[in-house]
Amino acid sequence: MTTLITPRLTCSPLCEADWPFFLALQQDPEVMRYVSDPRGEDEIRAAFDSRLPAWSPGAAHWLCLVVRERGSGARLGVTGYVHREPDCAEAGFLFRRAAQGQGYGGESLRALCDYAFCEGGLRRLTATVTAGNAASRRVLEKAGFRLEGELRESYRLAGEWRNDWLFGLLAREYRHKKSEK
Repeated sequence: MTTLITPRLTCSPLCEADWPFFLALQQDPEVMRYVSDPRGEDEIRAAFDSRLPAWSPGAAHWLCLVVRERGSGARLGVTGYVHREPDCAEAGFLFRRAAQGQGYGGESLRALCDYAFCEGGLRRLTATVTAGNAASRRVLEKAGFRLEGELRESYRLAGEWRNDWLFGLLAREYRHKKSEK
């Protein structure tokens, strides 16, 4: 069982008790603004259920960790990654509105990178962000991710074709950045 602990956060695997939180997060139009058009509860439940099975490195489904504030245990968001190749995975994160702008995204992403590169055996992490999502871009860049490209009209959102920003971070870059601190 993968649990990540930081000074302010505990990130632990998604479980059935997290369903109401996951549903509320996915149904908040501001949280989902750059992620997805509104989806029905059945579709959200299918996404939730796909993340419930026990996870280990190399699994085909998302490692989905619920990010909680250590002191209160309050659920703040989710973070995780899914393998795209044996040594490469795509990272993602999503936080409720009240938790945004407080550094929780970056703190949980750094813990995820530590795990992915030190214990998960990954060589590379990627992230895809809908162009215009400046907050997520800042979180990724502060963690050391580099903008590697932009896919034009890659994703249909709110009835419009949107561009996607592609980010990448190599294990050696991450370790080097950590050693400089």
